[in-house]
Amino acid sequence: MIITVTNQKGGVGKTTTAINLSAALAMKGHKTLLVDMDPQSNSSVSFVDVHPLEKSVFEVLTNSRETFSNIIVPTAFEHLSLAPSKISLAKLESRLIGELDSIFRLKDQLEEVVDDYEYIIIDTPPTLGIITVNGLVAATHVLIPIQSSYFALEGTEDLLETLGKIKDRPNPDLEVLGVLITIHDKRTLLARDIKEQVEQVFGEKVFSTCISKSVRLEESPAYKEPIFTFAPRSTGAIEYANLCEEVIKRGKKKKGPTQ
Repeated sequence: MIITVTNQKGGVGKTTTAINLSAALAMKGHKTLLVDMDPQSNSSVSFVDVHPLEKSVFEVLTNSRETFSNIIVPTAFEHLSLAPSKISLAKLESRLIGELDSIFRLKDQLEEVVDDYEYIIIDTPPTLGIITVNGLVAATHVLIPIQSSYFALEGTEDLLETLGKIKDRPNPDLEVLGVLITIHDKRTLLARDIKEQVEQVFGEKVFSTCISKSVRLEESPAYKEPIFTFAPRSTGAIEYANLCEEVIKRGKKKKGPTQ
């Protein structure tokens, strides 16, 4: 299963979700690869020091002779590997303009390693540009984090339109695995109203798990750790463990004989 975590809005917990879902899957013994497609490299620095790395996802996507197997590095989690990003990835769009296979680069390059992992999680930048489109073309499923805030659904139409275009041509098998409500403060009436709005739009696609607004979750990136090692008993750790269980169950349903 290849899951692209995406939302063109920034600050919705997208990278936090990619980091902690990947870690949770690995902790359950599932061989997992986290592919960092965000030039900010926040997913990467949560697991490794990127400065000594000579090559990253950028080289793989711009040089046909470079391969994922050459850039993938281990992490402190036994079953989790990382395909790191560096700031050079910001140049990808300009490098791929006019290339006929530009939106298929990630999909084609992942073919080499796709059978080595049970789960591949792709973190994307907060845009709907060529990097995110590469992630959607390569994916089997998309996970959409939506912040529990007044402007939660702003831009959703653009995202759904993009997903529709991806399904029309380059990736007809792409499915929405689920919508994750993040930075949720269940104590407020506004948050409850936003949750209801999201559920009205996406229905059963909304995960039962909501990720609460949490100081520990906000702090963990600063310490370059997933929540499971930074604050293993925190609400955030419990909630991301629950999300992991939901992701696994939904994946199994989609592989069933009636699907």
